[in-house]
Amino acid sequence: MRGDPQLYDLLKKLEIDFEYYEHPPAPTIEEAAKYWKDLDATHCKNLFFRNHKGNKHYLVILEHTQALNIRDLEQRLRQGKLTFASPKRMKKYLGISPGSVSPLALIHDSEKHVHVFLDKNLEKSDTISFHPCINTASIVITFEDFIRFLNHLGNSYEYVQMYDEVVRAR
Repeated sequence: MRGDPQLYDLLKKLEIDFEYYEHPPAPTIEEAAKYWKDLDATHCKNLFFRNHKGNKHYLVILEHTQALNIRDLEQRLRQGKLTFASPKRMKKYLGISPGSVSPLALIHDSEKHVHVFLDKNLEKSDTISFHPCINTASIVITFEDFIRFLNHLGNSYEYVQMYDEVVRAR
């Protein structure tokens, strides 16, 4: 399996079942959607931000078809002005490269520095999919197991109502 062996070891330790799918590099949602069409899961858009001072970092997770207005997001999250985090910051806090942003990469955030915002609509999902810290594969896990994974890691997270409803893409 491609991806981070540390991630697969942790999933096994936590007894989290997952489905693994290899595909060509998919650094964008548009590219990844080509390979997701046969996966029965809610596919997520994962965005890594920093605050204006650069001393706080946020991972925002929402359903992949949702449009993003950063000004609206700033108002909903109430964290001040946000900008996308640099590749250097991605490497430092998540151990990944651009195009591979995933909450599964929180395994590399040993200081629990990154705060996670989950779109509340994701709670309606039975299964969700993410890159396993590399953009040449996707894994599908249950939403319940994903929350168990987050709780195990210990990063702070909260639900935010980002949109009124989610349209599930198949």
